[in-house]
Order: sequence, then structure tokens, then C-alpha cells
Amino acid sequence: MEHHPRKRFGQHFLHDRNVIRKILLAVNPQPGDALIEIGPGLGALTLPLLERCGRLTAVELDRDVIPRLQTTAEGKGELHVIQADALKTDFGAFAPAGGKIRLVGNLPYNISTPLLFHLLDHAQAIADMHFMLQREVVQRMAAAPGGKDYGRLTVMLAARCRVQPLFSIGSGAFMPAPKVESAFVRLTPHITPPFEVADRARYAQLVSQAFSRRRKTLRNALRGLLDEASIRAAGLDPMARPETLSAGDYARLAAR
Repeated sequence: MEHHPRKRFGQHFLHDRNVIRKILLAVNPQPGDALIEIGPGLGALTLPLLERCGRLTAVELDRDVIPRLQTTAEGKGELHVIQADALKTDFGAFAPAGGKIRLVGNLPYNISTPLLFHLLDHAQAIADMHFMLQREVVQRMAAAPGGKDYGRLTVMLAARCRVQPLFSIGSGAFMPAPKVESAFVRLTPHITPPFEVADRARYAQLVSQAFSRRRKTLRNALRGLLDEASIRAAGLDPMARPETLSAGDYARLAAR
């Protein structure tokens, strides 16, 4: 039975064999890996991953694709499918004793940013993450300070992981073809963070407020959180704009 992608789930099924080959090379799954796939869809990536590591857990929201996925996986390895919303899934619970999970997936564009923030909450249980995302989102994730792509997402990710854009993926690799280009990215949670964030909630609040007023000076953007003297004490210019600061600068402000 043919399954048509559903708009409400943001489904775009991958079918390009060359792209799948490049993804497998980048992920390099090994037997014994605690691999979790988010949004397996019709299994274009699930089956080759399963054949390489022998067992795989998949988190899929659309219950209608699950029977087909399980049927096509028969004889390929041990596939465990969980029908659940990735945004509400406790990924830390999948980590083996003394080990970490590896995440892979073609993330629905409509939930990609909130899902990335959700996964950061489980970063201590994750070895690495490999995702297909909207190319524009990947550009924002890896942006350097000062540009229009640099923002809250960039700074929040920098505190928890290293971001490596790997390659672009044309819209023709998916069915139906999305109206946007995609990219494949690797996220590796820091074992030793590049800077200290003592209070994550305070850091998040500060970054969120700063970028909601990114055109203002720091002094005005952070009004109510930090005064001019505190900004200077962190070694920063109160007249600078939020988008010119590094993630480490925000950590120093949060410490104030």
C-alpha cells in the first residue's frame, strides 16, 4: 500500500541513493552503536543503518508508516519502533549503562528548532547527532558573529556542542520535493565545553532577550537584566550590538 507524505507531519521522504550513500559515510554506523533514528518515514535510511549496526531504535510519530517499516526491516536486523512525538521523548532514557546514544534523522522542518533545543537538554547522554535540516537552519546553526544568520540558535548550540555542516542536499532528493534546499549537519556535544555556563536557564534568558532586540545596543537590549556597569565589568562595550558578541561573551554576561 502506497503511503503519501503528510503535510501536518512535515513529511518529505528521502529517496536519492547517492545522498543516502553520503549520509552513511558521514554517520559511519558500527555494530554495537546505540543508534536512534528520528522520523524514519518509509525507511530509506533506516534499512541501510540497520544492516550496518544490527539493531536500531526508531522514533516515529505517524503510526500509519510503522507496519510498512517493520515489514521491510524483516531479516535486516533488530528494529525497535516507538510511536511517539520526538519533542516529548526522553532521549536520555535510551542511553545504555555507561554509554551514549547516537542520533540520526531527517528532521521535519516545522519542528526542527524546538527539537534541537529539546535534544540539548539530553546532550550529556548523546555522543553525536547527524541531521538533515533546512539549509537555512544549518547556516544559522553554524554562523559566525556579525552576520544576519547569527542568532539565538547559534549561541545556544555553541554552549553545548560543535556544529559541522557537511554537505547540501537538493530538493529533488525528497518526495515530495520541498520548496527549500536541505543540508546535512553533524552536532557533537562538548566533553569539555569551550566556556563555562554556570546557570543554563540564565544564559538562555539572556540570549533570548538580547536577540529579540538584536538591532539595539547591548545596554538597551539587556535592560532589566544587566546595567551598563555590569556589561563593562564583563569586558564588553555597552554600545555593541547583540549580534557582534561570541557565545563565550554571552556566558560571561550570564555569569554577571
